Amino acid sequence: MGGRGGRTSALLDRVDLRERIGTELAAFLAARAAELAEISPELDPVARTIRDFVLDGGKRLRPAFGYWGWRGAGGTAASDAAVVRAVAALELVHACALVHDDVMDGSATRRGAASVHERFADLHRSQSFAGSPAGFGRAAAILLGDLTLVWADEMLASSGLPIEAVVRARPAYDAMRTEVMAGQYLDVLAQAQPSVSASRALRVARYKSAKYTVERPLHLGGLLHGCPVALLECYSAYGVPVGEAFQLRDDLLGVYGDPDVTGKPAGDDLREGKRTALIALTLQHGSPAETAVVERLLGDPLLDTAGVETLRDVIDASGGRRRVEALIVERLEQGVAALARGQVEPEAAAVLAELAEMSTARHA
Repeated sequence: MGGRGGRTSALLDRVDLRERIGTELAAFLAARAAELAEISPELDPVARTIRDFVLDGGKRLRPAFGYWGWRGAGGTAASDAAVVRAVAALELVHACALVHDDVMDGSATRRGAASVHERFADLHRSQSFAGSPAGFGRAAAILLGDLTLVWADEMLASSGLPIEAVVRARPAYDAMRTEVMAGQYLDVLAQAQPSVSASRALRVARYKSAKYTVERPLHLGGLLHGCPVALLECYSAYGVPVGEAFQLRDDLLGVYGDPDVTGKPAGDDLREGKRTALIALTLQHGSPAETAVVERLLGDPLLDTAGVETLRDVIDASGGRRRVEALIVERLEQGVAALARGQVEPEAAAVLAELAEMSTARHA
């Protein structure tokens, strides 16, 4: 399993996986669109928006971690068609989280295009509907997010895997959904409070993003194959720190990222007033003058380019950016080291190490 030929095969599998996941999602969403069309042709914008949102863009990280969790437990590429369908359901859970997150944050864009609530606000305007376009857009987006979560359950259940495998993996899947909703609430709560410690911000990151991005998908994949508890523990020792490093990188990109890469305006997290670990560390270590600037500008929805640059300068001067970069390196090394101590199949361990590097890279 660990020879040079096996390694090459695993890397080819990784490259091909994203396309296969997209194919499964396209087929599943086409069938769901047909169901909605039978209910009413007025649901066509719903089906079309979900299809476009899910299929256009996205790295498919969560299905990838789910798939390699299965391979790491002993699954083989020769028998993985149903597994690819099962883990593709994780992309629909992710779609739910993104759509709802954009509503809560009031984000106008996602992946370089209008966010779902903005698309439906535009539909309201174009059709001269009665009432508030913004209110209509928010209501539609909440319902679309709920629908993708319902469809995620359906895609997992109808994947073609033996029922006993799905039942075995269901507790990890259910825990993942509970954790991400809990993390979202903790995030909303943090934005409503005057100050948030770095440790609390990291807890929010762990439950809002880290666990459902890496750890729980690995658990899902491993349990679909029937892996032992020791392997689940190894997946947690790898997945939690790597997932936190992923979210910390995302926090940096929300402040310093190139809009052409992030798909969102530069400094959008600053306008939204996100109390991330980056901001918490800036406030903890900054001078009184620096913290005063952060408290004055953070969360200003009209923050202009000059204001974004001012906040970036303060974050840099306080050492906030440097400290977050150090946390990313520390967690990445901790997670990858855990793979060597576990029972992960060698091919899968090599790919998981590369996925960790890729998902936490400066341009991720």
